[in-house]
Amino acid sequence: MTRSDRPSWCSSSDEKRAALLALLKQLSYSQRDVTLASGQAAQFYIDGKQTSLHPTGNRLCGELLYELIVDWDVDAVGGPTLGADPLAVAVMYAAHRAGVDLPAFIVRKEAKSHGTSAWIEGATNLPAGGRLAFVEDVVTTGGSVLRAIERARDEGFHVVGVVCLVARNPELTERFAAAGLSFRSLFDAEDFS
Repeated sequence: MTRSDRPSWCSSSDEKRAALLALLKQLSYSQRDVTLASGQAAQFYIDGKQTSLHPTGNRLCGELLYELIVDWDVDAVGGPTLGADPLAVAVMYAAHRAGVDLPAFIVRKEAKSHGTSAWIEGATNLPAGGRLAFVEDVVTTGGSVLRAIERARDEGFHVVGVVCLVARNPELTERFAAAGLSFRSLFDAEDFS
């Protein structure tokens, strides 16, 4: 993407959303047969990290995902490594620009094998029993994020809900609700057809 192709900073959420979708299609979307992390077969792949690690994409992700959680009254934002890493930091900075201190955290796939043996990085910045929002780039079944949420719950945190860039499955809202969680996404699979 050249400088002249980059969007000027959009003033409305609709403009930001359109700009982010265009970046996701350009940087993250590929039409091909693929096996997803869930084990399901799909005809297209969305690698959200390609957009969330792009300067403009990161800022848009942060601002739009922050808008999705601003009414949840959470103490921190994070999620399972690796998809959530750039998103959690982007939301943290979006909140900071809005005058809100919202620390980020990362849930490891395995406990650290040395030092603190921690599952959650950034936990020292979180209040005991704090209310957490989880972020993820692309969610198909929710299995990965639900495993990370269980780790946070085991540590005594209250998880309010999950937000993501792309929801591949229309039944995710019900699946997360069954786990006592709110769920919101910026886009769904139909946005890429």
